[in-house]
Amino acid sequence: MTRLIVAIVNFSHRRAVPILALYAFLVALGLNFAVHHLTIDTDTDHLFAASLPWRQQQMRLDRAFPQFNNLIVAVIRAPTPEAETSTARELANAVARDKTHFVDVSRPSSGAFYRQNGLLLLPQAKLAELLNTIVIAEPFLGQLSADPSAAGLFKALGLIAQGVSSGQANLGPYNGPIAGIAGALQSGMAAPAGHAPPPLSWQMLIAPTLSNAQGGVQFVLIHPVLDHQSLEPGGAATAALRQMIAKLPLVQAGQASVHYTGQIPLSDEQFASLRQGVFIGLAISLALIALWLMLAVRSWRMIVPILITLVAGLALTIAFAALAIGRLNLISVAFAILFVGLAVDFAIQFCVRLRDARQRISDPGLSMNAAAREAGGQIALAAIATASGFLAFVPTSFIGVAELGGIAGVGMLIAFVCTISLLPALLALTSPRAEAEPIGFAVGARADQFLIRHHRVILAGFAVLALGGAVSAAFLQFDANPLDTQNPNSEAMRTLKSLTGNIVTNPFYIEAIAPSLADARSLTTRLSALPDVAAVISGADFIPEHQSAKLAMISQTQSILAPALTPALATGTPPAVTPARIRTAAADARNAIKIAAPKLPSGSPMLRIGSALERLPTLSDEQVMTLNGVLTGNLPGELDRLGQAMNPTPINATNLPASIKRDWFLPDGSVRLQIIPTASAGASPGIGKFVRSVQHIVPNVGGPAVISVATAGTILGAFREAALLASISIAIILIVVLRSVRDASLVIITLALSALLTALFAQLDGLALNYANIIALPLLLGVGVSFNVYFVMNWRAGLRSMLGSATARAVLFSALTTGTAFGSLAASADRGTASMGTVLLLSLLAVLIATFVFLPALLAALRRNN
Repeated sequence: MTRLIVAIVNFSHRRAVPILALYAFLVALGLNFAVHHLTIDTDTDHLFAASLPWRQQQMRLDRAFPQFNNLIVAVIRAPTPEAETSTARELANAVARDKTHFVDVSRPSSGAFYRQNGLLLLPQAKLAELLNTIVIAEPFLGQLSADPSAAGLFKALGLIAQGVSSGQANLGPYNGPIAGIAGALQSGMAAPAGHAPPPLSWQMLIAPTLSNAQGGVQFVLIHPVLDHQSLEPGGAATAALRQMIAKLPLVQAGQASVHYTGQIPLSDEQFASLRQGVFIGLAISLALIALWLMLAVRSWRMIVPILITLVAGLALTIAFAALAIGRLNLISVAFAILFVGLAVDFAIQFCVRLRDARQRISDPGLSMNAAAREAGGQIALAAIATASGFLAFVPTSFIGVAELGGIAGVGMLIAFVCTISLLPALLALTSPRAEAEPIGFAVGARADQFLIRHHRVILAGFAVLALGGAVSAAFLQFDANPLDTQNPNSEAMRTLKSLTGNIVTNPFYIEAIAPSLADARSLTTRLSALPDVAAVISGADFIPEHQSAKLAMISQTQSILAPALTPALATGTPPAVTPARIRTAAADARNAIKIAAPKLPSGSPMLRIGSALERLPTLSDEQVMTLNGVLTGNLPGELDRLGQAMNPTPINATNLPASIKRDWFLPDGSVRLQIIPTASAGASPGIGKFVRSVQHIVPNVGGPAVISVATAGTILGAFREAALLASISIAIILIVVLRSVRDASLVIITLALSALLTALFAQLDGLALNYANIIALPLLLGVGVSFNVYFVMNWRAGLRSMLGSATARAVLFSALTTGTAFGSLAASADRGTASMGTVLLLSLLAVLIATFVFLPALLAALRRNN
């Protein structure tokens, strides 16, 4: 192998122009191919093999219910459910009109079906509680349905106060609604002109249980038009949505907020941060690498060839990625920085050895021959071992890293070929000058002597560190939540995190399919009994049981409310609302409350109303009308909604709306279930227990919680498989090339120590492993073997001053360049990429300590024993 490498180097050095022309042609051809054939895949589902059982199950669910894929989810919050509904309706209408950016839009739990039959969907106990609350409000409703204005409200309050005075009314059941009215009245009167507070929520007063059912938010589900030619396919749609949100009246008035999340913005935002991290990191890496090269080789005549070799190798690796795979995923996109950080080592080793040869041999051709003979085999072994560390991931089911491993592994071989062919040709043109002084570090010789004298103490110290590393490795945590690798400050992530603390809106639910309605009800009962399950929603809930009893309960309530609601449903026009009528009604109510005051508790909200009404005469007519809107702006809509809810019809499979059938049923009668975790089970540490408890009852499930746990298992399995393959392949390569089990063991023992030190450093730094940074651990086998191979092969050749050699200089500056590349990853805006860079930096530090301290001490011990 050495003879072949020397022959290639000599040929390239003598035939520089043809070699350069060939590389120029290949680079131009490769880049042109890559521009037209290399795409970016931002779909995180594609990071894992489609053949995995959990992926198969999730794909079946996705095919059955495609409407839940590729969504932008708008999340609407407001002080009142009426404001939420109004904002959600206006946003949905605006989205529906924009066919350029959006395919369709929907609002869950809205529409005529829910308005008319929503009460039937409640459990009997909750329905009874709600109906009782509505019946208690009947005295209010009678007056308000006839006159849905502040005048009607004040008249109703006056009648209640008169009942208190006569001893015929108990305010206890009314304290909640009266307190709400008192608060709105005080806010409306205290507001400056032109700055009315949000209108009073009559829905929360009349049906508070129903108002809280959605967790204080409403959703608008949007399917955007995706531009797959763009690096952010949903970017244009998301930008259009932001403009629509900014124009919503209640958003502009500060009375509602609209944020967004979903698969599309999460994917777009992650790739945006990844792209920013990669390109900025690559630019910083190249600048700092140029600095380290200046310190390593001290001449532009070598720096320029190294940089050109690096860029050419990177271009050819990109072309290989386009040809062999055709895409870059969210993980493999980081290959460029990895390539720069690792491939530059080969060029530095070659050039530093060439400097050392030029110090001894003045003839350029002979010194090139000597450098190739001394360094060529070592670089080849390092390249093959490094490539094997990457390629060990290729057979795994973790496709994201498998593709990265394939690209980077072949990239290492491309870098080696460039180092022994393109680099000598470039050096022939720049003609580096002869060296006047030795290349090694003067201080290195003294460090060698220190290590030799104290090798026993040093080795004992490393034994203690290795033990600490083994303990740390056992306690390293793995964060299975892929969302924890994303930028927490992005819009989509902030919105998603805001939903996780609420049981109703927690995104880490489980999906299951039951064969029939009866099976769905049976599973709901069994699953609801689990301590980690907060609720179970299924298609069976939309064809509720005990409908006859519920219809009878609603009918009885409707008969009680009929006299009160009849004016609201009549076609007659209610009295005109004027400031004068409101002032008169307010004065009557104020007087009635004064008379009832002695019989009211000191903290009664009715007294607050009376006190506020004392100030009403000081308001202008405009302020009075504004107050009317604050108190009753939402009232007509709530009365109309209540009237519709009192007239439900029996629900069966044939009269369900098409949207509900599409979301919860399959054509064969199967029923979809959504299992929601408790607050503790929905957090990262409890997701695994939640999934296992559900799978004990329903083995075949899907959904975000299952995906989170299954991906963790797949990643850990891939890591173990890759680590084993990398260890075996590196061991075989070392034994075959070195032809000595002892010498191969020296490299492997040093690598093992590097791994243990990495675990120790990660534990001390408080790092948790995740799907992005876990790849650093097997990769350190490939990175570390390069440095260790150089030292062991020098030792085999009889060199005893390891740290004072030219090799040590090359290794140190290679480490600096590699660390620069990894450091740029650590500075990425993407948390997954940043954590990968941090672990790679810690791994590199561990490798340097093992190579520069442990390995020389170990070699000294062997020399003493021999």
